[in-house]
Amino acid sequence: MSPHVLRPGSRVRTAAVLLALLTALGLMAGCSRAAESTTAAGPTSPATEVRVGYFPNITHAPALVGVKQGLFAKELGSTKLTTQTFNAGPAQVNALLGGSIDVAFIGSGPAINAFTKSNGEAVRLVAGSTSAGAQLVTRPDITSPEQLKGTIIATPQLGNTQDIAFKTWLEENNLPIGDGPDAVTVQNIDNPQTLDLFKQGKLAGGWLPEPWSSRLVDAGAKVLVDEKSLWPDGKFPTTVVIARTEFLQQHPQTVEAILRGEQAAISFIRSDPAQAKTVSNAAIGEITGKPLAANILDRAFTELSFDTDPLASTFPQLAKDSVTAGIAQSEANLTGFLDPTAIDAVRTSSGEAAVDPAGLAAAN
Repeated sequence: MSPHVLRPGSRVRTAAVLLALLTALGLMAGCSRAAESTTAAGPTSPATEVRVGYFPNITHAPALVGVKQGLFAKELGSTKLTTQTFNAGPAQVNALLGGSIDVAFIGSGPAINAFTKSNGEAVRLVAGSTSAGAQLVTRPDITSPEQLKGTIIATPQLGNTQDIAFKTWLEENNLPIGDGPDAVTVQNIDNPQTLDLFKQGKLAGGWLPEPWSSRLVDAGAKVLVDEKSLWPDGKFPTTVVIARTEFLQQHPQTVEAILRGEQAAISFIRSDPAQAKTVSNAAIGEITGKPLAANILDRAFTELSFDTDPLASTFPQLAKDSVTAGIAQSEANLTGFLDPTAIDAVRTSSGEAAVDPAGLAAAN
């Protein structure tokens, strides 16, 4: 008999052996992918490392608490957490678009800018973080918008959230931006320098986030405009969370872990605000070398509220404001900006309602 001819029954045995081998290989492959899932973009897995950016500001208290208390690290498990701090949103946008950070706690204005600057491709809004906490504070003798003419007012950085808000407000109050006695000069100045210049009498005030508005108040300024008064129910997104689209697609589990850590940090802030202030201030002190005075810390916290809801319904108006402020040339189409998948999973698992996408999520 030819060695290539199979004996009776050998085909059955050979098929059985092959089936057993294929089954074993399938089980092995399944074990190796135990931590993986699949999306439309293909297989996903937890990241080896996640790089998170945020500010050493009270408006970023959930990030400060999440890092300081180890809440992000706890949820991330074996994924390494690397952090980087920024002074204002535009620099953070450059880091995101350049691929040097993966997830950012950031102002709403720069978040929109990152989306539009990349033609709606590079980033996704994945959660909210902080609402309110921004004010126009000025010399006490300035009591009306008209009295701002001929003065210099600071904002943290060109195109950042407060810069857009202030320029929009000036436009709505028919106050021109520029030099001279009939215009308002808007200067983009780092927050610590704004405080020093205000004390020296070289600035009339600033449209600033906490704790800097409280710091100027402590130095003698008065509140001319509280931004809460300009929004329904006093709610507007001061800080949100965005992620690089590529990172979100490849590692949705890691983004969800960050948001679980943020939710835990917000729960900590709500349940023990006194301790949350202490933790946040310690983190600010470690990063900047200058912790906040107790009275400033207390005032700043009373101006803020914390929630993972991104307040998506406010973003169309925020996009219009960018045009009004001269930061954007045309109103952004924000369809697809929000990916609520991870935050809805986090919120519903903790008994909270899913977020209202308000037309910002991509169509299924």
